[in-house]
Amino acid sequence: MRQVALAFDTSNYTTSCAVFDGVSGENSGRLLDVRPGELGLRQSDALFLHVRRLPEIVDKLSQHGDIIAVGASEKPRETEDSYMPCFLAGVCQAKTIAKVLGVPYFGFSHQQGHIAAAAWSSGHMELLETEHLAWHLSGGTTELLYVRPEGCAVRCEIIGRTKDVSAGQLIDRTGQALGLAFPAGKALDSLSREAVERKKYVPKIDGMDFSLSGVEHKMKQMVESGERPEEIAYFSIASIVEAVSRATQAAKGRFGAVPVLFSGGVASNSILRELMPDGIFCEPRYSTDNAMGTAILTMRAVESSGSKNI
Repeated sequence: MRQVALAFDTSNYTTSCAVFDGVSGENSGRLLDVRPGELGLRQSDALFLHVRRLPEIVDKLSQHGDIIAVGASEKPRETEDSYMPCFLAGVCQAKTIAKVLGVPYFGFSHQQGHIAAAAWSSGHMELLETEHLAWHLSGGTTELLYVRPEGCAVRCEIIGRTKDVSAGQLIDRTGQALGLAFPAGKALDSLSREAVERKKYVPKIDGMDFSLSGVEHKMKQMVESGERPEEIAYFSIASIVEAVSRATQAAKGRFGAVPVLFSGGVASNSILRELMPDGIFCEPRYSTDNAMGTAILTMRAVESSGSKNI
């Protein structure tokens, strides 16, 4: 039977489980339910919903191979002070299954998983073996990273970030202002494609750091003045891309012409992909929160430890 690594990622918005055999994999995930009009979930609510959802998610992947290792996203980043309660759901599930099966358990960060999923699904697994730049663009994180290989995974150094509103928050707040459901990423992307005037705003840039609160303020003014929804949608997205582009150029001035990988839910946006043609983008379904990257790193850990075929 096919040997696979099983992994879990229980972020603040998505319950996800994946298997990976060293070449290919399958991911099963489902967004957590957010009440209409709200822009997120409390950690306690997210944790409760994950616990209820996990049996259903695991069942979808239960027949995909012989499990030889189990992994999980344990925290947002690989720093000691990084913590988020919702990841406990996936960690507890993973450790329990590993104990019952008598196979090794490996823990990684959510951010490491995003980068691994992006590298694999874009066809650039070599990026896990070399230094590169990576963007993590999501509802809670907007960071430019300098990434170095470290063991079976990577080490991420934050070299640029938003000082206030994250890219995903701005997108969801724009969506809420336009009456779109949360999360608003896909709907806002589709709406922005209809824009004709295509205005944008140059956010305040400080080296590789930037602020998006000014974009949010301008967006609200556009809504209040009755501008067309598609123009407002494009404005918010294109202004985010402007900040990302300028920070990327600053980083290349410091680190040279290294590859730039895009990960996180916002990286699935079509306008971003259109306006950043030199970026390396993965399949949109692996840009959003998912366990595939964690499964990939778990299999790499098995292979590096020599514990395969146990």
